[in-house]
Amino acid sequence: MPPTVQEASTNHVASPALPSVATRVGSIDIFRGLDLLLMIFVNNVAEVTGLPWWTYHRGNVNGMTYVDMVFPAFLFLMGMSIPLAIDARGSRGQSQLKIWAHIMIRSASLLLMGLFIANAFHVNAQYTHLNQTWWATLGFLAIALVWLRFPGEEKQKVLREVLRYSGLALMAFLFLMFRRITPAGQPARLDFSYVEILGLLGWAYLLVSGIYLLIGKSLKMLLAAFAALVALNTLSTLGWLDSVNALLGRWNPFEAGLSSLTMAGVLASMVLVGNNVAPTFQKKFRRMVGAAAVLFAAGFLLQPLGISKNRDTPTWCLYCTAANFLIALLLYWIIDVKNWRLWASFAKPVGENPLLAYILAYVPFLVPALYALAPMGTSGWFGVVKSALLTLLMLILTRLLVRGRISLRV
Repeated sequence: MPPTVQEASTNHVASPALPSVATRVGSIDIFRGLDLLLMIFVNNVAEVTGLPWWTYHRGNVNGMTYVDMVFPAFLFLMGMSIPLAIDARGSRGQSQLKIWAHIMIRSASLLLMGLFIANAFHVNAQYTHLNQTWWATLGFLAIALVWLRFPGEEKQKVLREVLRYSGLALMAFLFLMFRRITPAGQPARLDFSYVEILGLLGWAYLLVSGIYLLIGKSLKMLLAAFAALVALNTLSTLGWLDSVNALLGRWNPFEAGLSSLTMAGVLASMVLVGNNVAPTFQKKFRRMVGAAAVLFAAGFLLQPLGISKNRDTPTWCLYCTAANFLIALLLYWIIDVKNWRLWASFAKPVGENPLLAYILAYVPFLVPALYALAPMGTSGWFGVVKSALLTLLMLILTRLLVRGRISLRV
C-alpha cells in the first residue's frame, strides 16, 4: 500500500496556529483508514444485486458514482505521503541512492502482490495441481511471511530473514506451478496484463516518487509535472497515443491518469502539511479551494471526452482530484487544526496499516467458516448489511492485530 506517513523533516518552522509538520499527520491516516474501509465495503456491495444504480461502479456507462471515487482517493493519499516519507529519509541522512533503492523495492513488492491477487482467481486445478483455494491460501501465507512485522523483530533478525526468504521461496514455487486456461482453451502461465489495485499503486508510486526525488520541493516544477500527466491522459483518451500503446500491447504500466491523481496528492501535501507554501490555515484554505475550483473547471471543459473510470478519462481524474482536495482540507481542519479526532479514532489503525487491512479483506473468501459472511448471491438491503458486517469484522481484526503489534509493511 501507500507509504506510511513517517515523521517529516523538521526543517520547516510550524505556525503557532497550526500543528507541527514534524509529527505524524492524523488527518492523512484517518482519511486513508476511512477510504480503505469504504473500499472494502463497496467491493462487497458490488456482489449484491437489486440496489440503486449509484451503489455500483458505472462501468462503461458515461458518468460516475461515489464508488468510482474510492480508489482515486487512495492514490491521492499515497501521493500526500510521498513527500513526508522521502523527506524523513533524507533528514535521517539517507543517500539518494538508498532512497531510490527503497522506492524500487517498495514498488516491486506492490507489483508482486498485485500480480498474485490478479491471477489468484484464474487458477486451473488440473494443470496447477492445486485448486484455487489452496493456491490462494498459500499465496497469502507467503505475503504474510515476507512482509510481516511483529514484536521484537529487531532483536530476532535471523528469524525475520528466515520468514522473509521462506515466503519468497513459497511465492516463487506458486508462480512456477501456476497455470490458467486462456479464452482459446489453452493452458498458460501468469497473466501480466493486469496487476490489480496493489500493482497499479506500485506503478504510480514508482513514477511519482521518482519525479519528486528528481525535482524536489520546486512547486512550479511539480505543477508542470502534474499538467504533463493530465495532458498525456487527455491525448491517450483522444486516441493520439494509440501507436505507443500498440507497441506496449496490453501492458501499459504508467497510466497517466492514475499517476496524475498521485501527483495531485504530492501537491496537496506541500500546501496542506508543509508550512513553507502556505504558512497559515487561511492561505491553505484559499490555495486548496482555489485548486479544487480550477480542477473542476478543467474537468468540465474536458467532459466531451467522457466521464469514465474504466477508460481513465481526464474528467473522471480531475473531478476526483478536486473532491479529494476539499475532503483533505476539511479533515485537516477538523483533525489537525481543531484536534477533533475522537470521532474517527476507529479508522486510525486501518489508516496506519492499510496493507494489513486490505489483505485481511480476502480471508473470508478462503476460510469456509467465514465464507457465509460474504454477500455473494444476496440482494437488496440484506446484502448491504452483510457487506457492512464483513467490513466491521475486518476493522476489528485489524485493530486486534495492531494492538498486538502485528502488521504487514512494505
